Amino acid sequence: MADVAGLRCAQPAEEQGVRSGEGKTAPLPVIAVTSGEPAGIGPDICLALAAQRPFCRAVILADRGLLAARAAQLGLALRLRAFDPAQAPAADELEVLHLPLAAPVTAGRLDPTNSPYVLALLGRAVAGCTDGGFAAMVTAPVHKGAINDAGVPFTGHTEYLAALTSTPRVVMMLVGGGLRVALATTHLALAEVAGAITRASLEATLRILHKALRQRFGVAEPRILVAGLNPHGGEGGHIGREEIEVISPVLDQLRQAGMRLDGPFPADTLFTPQLLARGDCVLAMYHDQGLPVLKYASFGKGVNVTLGLPIVRTSVDHGTALELAGSGEADPGSLIAAIETALEMVRAPLLR
Repeated sequence: MADVAGLRCAQPAEEQGVRSGEGKTAPLPVIAVTSGEPAGIGPDICLALAAQRPFCRAVILADRGLLAARAAQLGLALRLRAFDPAQAPAADELEVLHLPLAAPVTAGRLDPTNSPYVLALLGRAVAGCTDGGFAAMVTAPVHKGAINDAGVPFTGHTEYLAALTSTPRVVMMLVGGGLRVALATTHLALAEVAGAITRASLEATLRILHKALRQRFGVAEPRILVAGLNPHGGEGGHIGREEIEVISPVLDQLRQAGMRLDGPFPADTLFTPQLLARGDCVLAMYHDQGLPVLKYASFGKGVNVTLGLPIVRTSVDHGTALELAGSGEADPGSLIAAIETALEMVRAPLLR
Protein backbone atom coordinates (compact mmCIF):
# COMPACT_ATOMS: atom_id res chain seq x y z
CA MET A 1 0.00 0.00 0.00
CA ALA A 2 1.23 3.51 -0.73
CA ASP A 3 3.17 5.37 1.99
CA VAL A 4 0.71 7.48 3.96
CA ALA A 5 3.06 9.07 6.48
CA GLY A 6 2.38 12.74 7.05
CA LEU A 7 4.75 15.61 7.74
CA ARG A 8 6.85 15.02 10.83
CA CYS A 9 6.45 17.40 13.76
CA ALA A 10 10.16 17.10 14.51
CA GLN A 11 11.16 18.88 11.31
CA PRO A 12 12.61 22.35 11.89
CA ALA A 13 10.54 25.31 10.77
CA GLU A 14 10.89 29.04 10.89
CA GLU A 15 8.79 30.75 13.53
CA GLN A 16 6.66 32.74 11.11
CA GLY A 17 6.46 30.36 8.15
CA VAL A 18 8.20 28.01 5.75
CA ARG A 19 10.16 28.79 2.66
CA SER A 20 8.19 28.78 -0.59
CA GLY A 21 9.60 27.74 -3.96
CA GLU A 22 10.63 31.35 -4.63
CA GLY A 23 12.60 31.54 -1.38
CA LYS A 24 9.97 33.70 0.30
CA THR A 25 8.60 32.96 3.72
CA ALA A 26 4.98 31.77 3.45
CA PRO A 27 2.58 31.87 6.42
CA LEU A 28 2.22 28.61 8.28
CA PRO A 29 -1.16 26.86 7.90
CA VAL A 30 -3.43 27.59 10.87
CA ILE A 31 -5.14 24.44 12.16
CA ALA A 32 -7.90 24.42 14.76
CA VAL A 33 -7.53 21.71 17.41
CA THR A 34 -10.69 21.13 19.44
CA SER A 35 -9.89 19.93 22.96
CA GLY A 36 -12.93 17.65 23.24
CA GLU A 37 -14.46 16.32 26.46
CA PRO A 38 -13.03 18.55 29.22
CA ALA A 39 -12.94 15.77 31.83
CA GLY A 40 -11.00 13.44 29.55
CA ILE A 41 -7.48 13.43 28.15
CA GLY A 42 -8.27 15.91 25.37
CA PRO A 43 -6.87 18.88 27.32
CA ASP A 44 -3.81 16.82 28.34
CA ILE A 45 -2.81 15.85 24.80
CA CYS A 46 -3.50 19.37 23.53
CA LEU A 47 -1.11 20.74 26.15
CA ALA A 48 1.50 18.27 24.93
CA LEU A 49 1.56 20.12 21.60
CA ALA A 50 3.57 22.88 23.29
CA ALA A 51 6.60 20.59 23.04
CA GLN A 52 6.11 20.04 19.30
CA ARG A 53 7.28 22.14 16.37
CA PRO A 54 4.96 21.20 13.49
CA PHE A 55 4.83 23.00 10.16
CA CYS A 56 1.64 24.72 11.25
CA ARG A 57 0.08 26.96 13.87
CA ALA A 58 -1.95 24.62 16.06
CA VAL A 59 -4.63 26.72 17.77
CA ILE A 60 -6.26 25.00 20.73
CA LEU A 61 -10.00 25.62 21.06
CA ALA A 62 -10.72 25.34 24.78
CA ASP A 63 -11.54 27.16 27.97
CA ARG A 64 -8.26 28.88 28.85
CA GLY A 65 -8.81 28.36 32.58
CA LEU A 66 -9.32 24.64 32.02
CA LEU A 67 -6.00 24.38 30.18
CA ALA A 68 -4.20 26.39 32.85
CA ALA A 69 -5.63 24.21 35.62
CA ARG A 70 -4.80 20.97 33.82
CA ALA A 71 -1.27 22.20 33.07
CA ALA A 72 -0.80 22.92 36.79
CA GLN A 73 -2.15 19.47 37.66
CA LEU A 74 0.33 17.92 35.23
CA GLY A 75 3.21 20.05 36.47
CA LEU A 76 3.70 21.72 33.10
CA ALA A 77 5.25 25.16 32.90
CA LEU A 78 4.05 26.71 29.67
CA ARG A 79 2.63 29.97 28.41
CA LEU A 80 -0.92 30.16 27.05
CA ARG A 81 -1.49 32.99 24.60
CA ALA A 82 -4.76 34.22 23.14
CA PHE A 83 -5.01 33.40 19.47
CA ASP A 84 -4.24 36.38 17.25
CA PRO A 85 -4.52 35.60 13.52
CA ALA A 86 -2.12 38.43 12.70
CA GLN A 87 0.71 37.31 15.00
CA ALA A 88 2.34 33.89 15.20
CA PRO A 89 3.22 32.62 18.69
CA ALA A 90 6.68 32.53 20.21
CA ALA A 91 8.44 29.19 20.56
CA ASP A 92 7.38 28.74 24.18
CA GLU A 93 3.73 29.71 23.72
CA LEU A 94 0.59 27.65 23.06
CA GLU A 95 -2.15 29.50 21.18
CA VAL A 96 -5.63 29.24 22.66
CA LEU A 97 -8.97 30.35 21.22
CA HIS A 98 -11.00 30.69 24.41
CA LEU A 99 -14.55 29.32 24.66
CA PRO A 100 -16.03 29.25 28.18
CA LEU A 101 -17.01 26.12 30.06
CA ALA A 102 -20.56 25.78 31.32
CA ALA A 103 -19.48 24.24 34.63
CA PRO A 104 -16.27 23.57 36.59
CA VAL A 105 -14.34 20.46 35.55
CA THR A 106 -12.77 17.66 37.57
CA ALA A 107 -10.42 15.47 35.57
CA GLY A 108 -11.93 12.03 35.10
CA ARG A 109 -15.47 13.02 36.17
CA LEU A 110 -18.07 13.52 33.44
CA ASP A 111 -20.60 16.33 33.68
CA PRO A 112 -23.21 16.48 30.88
CA THR A 113 -23.67 20.17 31.72
CA ASN A 114 -20.55 20.84 29.66
CA SER A 115 -21.88 19.12 26.55
CA PRO A 116 -22.96 22.43 24.93
CA TYR A 117 -19.38 23.62 25.43
CA VAL A 118 -18.02 20.52 23.69
CA LEU A 119 -20.33 21.07 20.72
CA ALA A 120 -19.49 24.79 20.65
CA LEU A 121 -15.84 23.87 20.10
CA LEU A 122 -16.83 21.92 17.01
CA GLY A 123 -19.10 24.67 15.74
CA ARG A 124 -16.38 27.30 16.10
CA ALA A 125 -13.82 25.12 14.32
CA VAL A 126 -16.19 24.45 11.42
CA ALA A 127 -16.99 28.15 11.14
CA GLY A 128 -13.30 29.00 11.05
CA CYS A 129 -12.60 26.41 8.37
CA THR A 130 -15.58 27.59 6.33
CA ASP A 131 -14.58 31.26 6.37
CA GLY A 132 -10.93 30.49 5.65
CA GLY A 133 -9.54 31.40 9.05
CA PHE A 134 -8.41 27.82 9.60
CA ALA A 135 -6.90 25.53 6.97
CA ALA A 136 -8.23 22.42 8.72
CA MET A 137 -9.67 21.14 11.99
CA VAL A 138 -8.34 18.34 14.19
CA THR A 139 -10.50 16.93 16.98
CA ALA A 140 -9.61 15.46 20.35
CA PRO A 141 -12.07 12.84 21.66
CA VAL A 142 -15.57 13.59 22.89
CA HIS A 143 -17.76 11.43 25.12
CA LYS A 144 -20.88 10.41 23.22
CA GLY A 145 -22.67 9.23 26.35
CA ALA A 146 -22.30 12.56 28.11
CA ILE A 147 -23.61 14.46 25.10
CA ASN A 148 -26.61 12.15 24.77
CA ASP A 149 -27.23 12.42 28.53
CA ALA A 150 -27.50 16.18 27.99
CA GLY A 151 -30.42 15.54 25.62
CA VAL A 152 -28.53 15.98 22.36
CA PRO A 153 -28.72 12.98 19.98
CA PHE A 154 -25.09 12.32 19.03
CA THR A 155 -23.68 9.25 17.30
CA GLY A 156 -20.21 10.62 16.59
CA HIS A 157 -18.06 13.40 15.17
CA THR A 158 -18.49 12.08 11.63
CA GLU A 159 -22.27 12.31 11.56
CA TYR A 160 -22.38 15.56 13.56
CA LEU A 161 -19.95 17.38 11.27
CA ALA A 162 -21.85 16.16 8.22
CA ALA A 163 -25.03 17.69 9.62
CA LEU A 164 -23.24 20.88 10.66
CA THR A 165 -21.89 21.41 7.12
CA SER A 166 -25.09 20.23 5.37
CA THR A 167 -23.13 17.43 3.71
CA PRO A 168 -25.52 14.68 2.54
CA ARG A 169 -22.96 11.87 2.70
CA VAL A 170 -19.53 11.48 4.23
CA VAL A 171 -17.08 8.58 4.52
CA MET A 172 -15.03 7.64 7.55
CA MET A 173 -11.45 6.61 6.83
CA LEU A 174 -8.68 5.75 9.26
CA VAL A 175 -5.01 6.17 8.43
CA GLY A 176 -2.08 4.59 10.25
CA GLY A 177 0.45 1.81 10.26
CA GLY A 178 0.96 2.21 6.52
CA LEU A 179 -2.74 1.61 5.87
CA ARG A 180 -5.79 3.55 4.78
CA VAL A 181 -9.08 1.86 5.71
CA ALA A 182 -12.43 3.44 4.79
CA LEU A 183 -15.87 2.25 5.87
CA ALA A 184 -19.02 1.63 3.88
CA THR A 185 -21.05 1.96 7.11
CA THR A 186 -20.01 3.60 10.37
CA HIS A 187 -21.69 3.55 13.77
CA LEU A 188 -24.41 1.00 13.19
CA ALA A 189 -25.48 -2.03 15.17
CA LEU A 190 -24.22 -5.16 13.44
CA ALA A 191 -27.80 -6.31 12.84
CA GLU A 192 -28.38 -3.19 10.70
CA VAL A 193 -25.27 -3.37 8.53
CA ALA A 194 -26.47 -5.62 5.70
CA GLY A 195 -29.61 -3.57 5.13
CA ALA A 196 -27.60 -0.35 5.01
CA ILE A 197 -25.33 -1.57 2.21
CA THR A 198 -27.26 -0.90 -0.98
CA ARG A 199 -26.04 -0.40 -4.53
CA ALA A 200 -26.72 3.32 -4.29
CA SER A 201 -24.98 3.76 -0.94
CA LEU A 202 -21.94 1.72 -1.95
CA GLU A 203 -21.55 3.59 -5.23
CA ALA A 204 -21.76 6.94 -3.42
CA THR A 205 -19.17 5.82 -0.87
CA LEU A 206 -16.73 4.66 -3.54
CA ARG A 207 -17.11 7.88 -5.53
CA ILE A 208 -16.40 9.99 -2.42
CA LEU A 209 -13.43 7.81 -1.51
CA HIS A 210 -11.97 7.90 -5.02
CA LYS A 211 -12.33 11.68 -5.25
CA ALA A 212 -10.81 12.25 -1.80
CA LEU A 213 -7.79 10.06 -2.53
CA ARG A 214 -7.13 12.20 -5.58
CA GLN A 215 -7.89 15.63 -4.18
CA ARG A 216 -6.86 15.27 -0.53
CA PHE A 217 -4.03 12.74 -0.75
CA GLY A 218 -2.66 13.41 -4.24
CA VAL A 219 -3.11 9.82 -5.49
CA ALA A 220 -3.49 10.26 -9.26
CA GLU A 221 -5.06 6.86 -9.97
CA PRO A 222 -6.37 5.41 -6.71
CA ARG A 223 -6.43 1.63 -6.35
CA ILE A 224 -9.14 0.57 -3.92
CA LEU A 225 -9.41 -2.92 -2.43
CA VAL A 226 -12.99 -3.74 -1.48
CA ALA A 227 -13.95 -6.23 1.20
CA GLY A 228 -16.93 -8.54 1.00
CA LEU A 229 -19.54 -8.54 3.74
CA ASN A 230 -19.97 -12.22 4.59
CA PRO A 231 -17.49 -14.83 5.85
CA HIS A 232 -15.39 -16.17 2.95
CA GLY A 233 -17.08 -13.65 0.68
CA GLY A 234 -20.40 -15.45 0.94
CA GLU A 235 -19.12 -18.82 -0.39
CA GLY A 236 -20.77 -18.27 -3.77
CA GLY A 237 -24.06 -17.26 -2.18
CA HIS A 238 -24.30 -20.13 0.31
CA ILE A 239 -23.75 -17.89 3.35
CA GLY A 240 -24.95 -14.55 2.02
CA ARG A 241 -25.69 -12.99 -1.36
CA GLU A 242 -24.61 -9.38 -0.80
CA GLU A 243 -21.37 -9.95 -2.73
CA ILE A 244 -23.31 -11.27 -5.73
CA GLU A 245 -26.32 -8.96 -5.68
CA VAL A 246 -24.89 -5.68 -4.37
CA ILE A 247 -21.11 -5.36 -4.13
CA SER A 248 -19.90 -6.99 -7.37
CA PRO A 249 -22.42 -5.21 -9.64
CA VAL A 250 -21.38 -1.83 -8.22
CA LEU A 251 -17.69 -2.62 -8.67
CA ASP A 252 -18.30 -3.71 -12.26
CA GLN A 253 -20.24 -0.52 -13.01
CA LEU A 254 -17.55 1.77 -11.57
CA ARG A 255 -14.73 -0.14 -13.28
CA GLN A 256 -16.42 0.67 -16.57
CA ALA A 257 -16.33 4.32 -15.49
CA GLY A 258 -12.55 4.09 -15.10
CA MET A 259 -12.06 3.39 -11.39
CA ARG A 260 -9.41 0.87 -10.33
CA LEU A 261 -11.29 -1.42 -7.95
CA ASP A 262 -10.37 -4.93 -6.81
CA GLY A 263 -12.67 -7.32 -4.96
CA PRO A 264 -14.81 -8.14 -3.24
CA PHE A 265 -12.26 -10.00 -1.12
CA PRO A 266 -13.03 -12.15 1.92
CA ALA A 267 -12.12 -9.93 4.86
CA ASP A 268 -10.10 -12.62 6.62
CA THR A 269 -7.58 -12.76 3.77
CA LEU A 270 -7.72 -9.16 2.54
CA PHE A 271 -5.32 -7.74 5.11
CA THR A 272 -2.27 -9.65 3.91
CA PRO A 273 0.93 -7.99 2.65
CA GLN A 274 0.55 -9.40 -0.85
CA LEU A 275 -2.93 -7.94 -1.34
CA LEU A 276 -2.32 -4.68 0.50
CA ALA A 277 0.67 -3.96 -1.75
CA ARG A 278 -1.79 -3.73 -4.66
CA GLY A 279 -3.90 -0.91 -3.25
CA ASP A 280 -3.91 2.65 -1.94
CA CYS A 281 -6.89 2.09 0.35
CA VAL A 282 -9.16 -0.65 1.68
CA LEU A 283 -12.93 -0.24 1.82
CA ALA A 284 -14.37 -2.35 4.65
CA MET A 285 -18.10 -2.95 4.88
CA TYR A 286 -18.51 -2.16 8.58
CA HIS A 287 -16.74 -0.62 11.55
CA ASP A 288 -15.30 -3.68 13.27
CA GLN A 289 -14.35 -5.42 10.04
CA GLY A 290 -11.53 -3.06 9.15
CA LEU A 291 -10.65 -0.89 12.12
CA PRO A 292 -9.26 -3.54 14.50
CA VAL A 293 -6.62 -4.36 11.88
CA LEU A 294 -5.65 -0.73 11.38
CA LYS A 295 -5.57 0.08 15.09
CA TYR A 296 -3.35 -2.92 15.73
CA ALA A 297 -1.01 -1.83 12.93
CA SER A 298 -0.89 1.83 13.96
CA PHE A 299 0.09 1.27 17.63
CA GLY A 300 -1.77 4.28 19.05
CA LYS A 301 -0.94 6.64 16.20
CA GLY A 302 -3.99 6.09 14.01
CA VAL A 303 -5.90 8.99 12.52
CA ASN A 304 -9.61 9.28 11.79
CA VAL A 305 -10.39 11.27 8.62
CA THR A 306 -13.83 12.45 7.47
CA LEU A 307 -14.03 12.43 3.67
CA GLY A 308 -16.62 14.29 1.64
CA LEU A 309 -16.82 17.38 3.85
CA PRO A 310 -16.19 20.81 2.31
CA ILE A 311 -13.39 21.21 4.89
CA VAL A 312 -10.42 19.12 6.04
CA ARG A 313 -11.08 17.27 9.29
CA THR A 314 -8.96 14.67 11.06
CA SER A 315 -9.14 13.22 14.55
CA VAL A 316 -7.50 10.94 17.06
CA ASP A 317 -8.51 7.30 16.86
CA HIS A 318 -9.07 6.82 20.61
CA GLY A 319 -11.56 7.76 23.28
CA THR A 320 -11.60 10.13 26.23
CA ALA A 321 -9.69 7.77 28.59
CA LEU A 322 -11.19 9.37 31.70
CA GLU A 323 -9.02 7.24 33.96
CA LEU A 324 -5.87 8.84 32.52
CA ALA A 325 -7.02 12.47 32.60
CA GLY A 326 -4.67 14.59 34.66
CA SER A 327 -2.30 11.68 35.31
CA GLY A 328 0.45 12.62 32.87
CA GLU A 329 0.18 9.20 31.21
CA ALA A 330 -1.88 10.21 28.14
CA ASP A 331 -0.05 9.62 24.85
CA PRO A 332 -0.39 12.50 22.35
CA GLY A 333 0.88 10.37 19.46
CA SER A 334 -2.48 10.04 17.70
CA LEU A 335 -3.16 13.78 17.99
CA ILE A 336 0.24 14.61 16.53
CA ALA A 337 -0.36 12.13 13.69
CA ALA A 338 -3.79 13.70 13.08
CA ILE A 339 -2.19 17.13 12.67
CA GLU A 340 0.40 15.68 10.29
CA THR A 341 -2.33 14.03 8.23
CA ALA A 342 -4.34 17.26 8.12
CA LEU A 343 -1.25 19.05 6.82
CA GLU A 344 -0.77 16.35 4.19
CA MET A 345 -4.35 16.86 3.05
CA VAL A 346 -4.08 20.65 3.01
CA ARG A 347 -0.90 20.55 0.93
CA ALA A 348 -1.82 17.70 -1.43
CA PRO A 349 -2.04 18.63 -5.10
CA LEU A 350 -5.69 18.85 -6.09
CA LEU A 351 -6.26 16.35 -8.88
CA ARG A 352 -9.59 17.05 -10.52
